[in-house]
Amino acid sequence: MTVRHFILVAMLASGLSLPACAEESIDPLESFNRGVFSFNKGVDDAVLRPLARGYEAVLPSFARTGVRNFFSNLNDVTVLANDILQLKLEQSSFDFMRLTVNTTFGLFGLLDVASEMGLRKHNEDFGQTLGRWGVGTGPYLVLPLLGPSNFRDTVGYVVDTDQTDLVWKHNTVSVRNPAIALSVVSKRADLLAATRAIESAALDDYEFTRDFYLERRNGLVYDGKPPEEE
Repeated sequence: MTVRHFILVAMLASGLSLPACAEESIDPLESFNRGVFSFNKGVDDAVLRPLARGYEAVLPSFARTGVRNFFSNLNDVTVLANDILQLKLEQSSFDFMRLTVNTTFGLFGLLDVASEMGLRKHNEDFGQTLGRWGVGTGPYLVLPLLGPSNFRDTVGYVVDTDQTDLVWKHNTVSVRNPAIALSVVSKRADLLAATRAIESAALDDYEFTRDFYLERRNGLVYDGKPPEEE
């Protein structure tokens, strides 16, 4: 067992053993998390946001849409794999058709032809798969550079990246690294308006991000129908 796999097992075990703790306090690591959050915000202010603004200013809308569609199509491989792991067989058949249509008729995903045919995109990952099979979230956790997560979703992210992320798995560094950078900048550009809205509302960025993340992830695990809390 490699060190990486050992860390995964340890974190997963923590997620299984700490759901009650997570219910009593959704953020027992708040002091640590706020420190990482501040670090991430500094990197964002200094590097990512300026790059995203430049990207938005230089590339026309149709080009940015093409980039977004391309990476979304690659992500459908992860979605499909987790459809199968969650035994969502009907959804997996639709997602397979979506991946096939966009890869072939959509010019390797640059065009989202499948959505126009009614094959809408789904959101599935290994963190959701673990949640579907009863694994607890564990404590809320802010990851350096990656942002909001929890113990379960961190394990899920590592598994997805290692097993189904076609960009990260690409062997040619000269292709992989620019592709990763383009994906990150594209995603950040899509969030510029949301960032401005949060800042103009004078909210606590940390609390808003945490609460939104936890609520959204809970909704995704239960496909929009989370169980009612007692």
